[in-house]
Amino acid sequence: MTAHQSRRPTIAAACILALAGAFAAGPALAQSDAPAAGQAAAKDAPRTYSPEILSLAQQAIDASQSVAGFDEILPRVAEQTKALYVRSNPLLASDIDAVTNEVALSLAPQRRELDRTLEEVWANRFSADELKEIIAFYQSPVGKKLAQLSPEIVALSIGAAKQWQDKIATEMMTQVRIALQKKGHKL
Repeated sequence: MTAHQSRRPTIAAACILALAGAFAAGPALAQSDAPAAGQAAAKDAPRTYSPEILSLAQQAIDASQSVAGFDEILPRVAEQTKALYVRSNPLLASDIDAVTNEVALSLAPQRRELDRTLEEVWANRFSADELKEIIAFYQSPVGKKLAQLSPEIVALSIGAAKQWQDKIATEMMTQVRIALQKKGHKL
């Protein structure tokens, strides 16, 4: 195995974990890390991408299965919308359901906007050769396994990080309280 080949799992794993981390952090990351968010926005400033690089980006996205959960965004939003309107006027539940379903179906073609944005995100961060490597990796048995297990791995990783954060927060609160009490402060 060449050094070039041994990089493949690292590149692929980094892609999955970076995307998962970004989506797990969501709005909290955007609010807490404004300078970094600004830099990311600058990095994603409008650019023109060749059809080849966008196609490779989409193939890498598909092969990695890294955005499979995004297919549930519109149905989730529709269900949330229904619930909100039904709570405010339960007598209209049937009409609310029908109208929300109609609107959801009319909005479905807009999913291509998200796909295009994701293609550009990948195209902006990887060269054509790197995208080809990612695709090749995800077509390998271990790549297919990583793609299949990534949602579970990411969920478990996020859970572990949350547990660790809670543990550290408790420990920090305790140690700070003890240190302040040693200085004669009553808490």
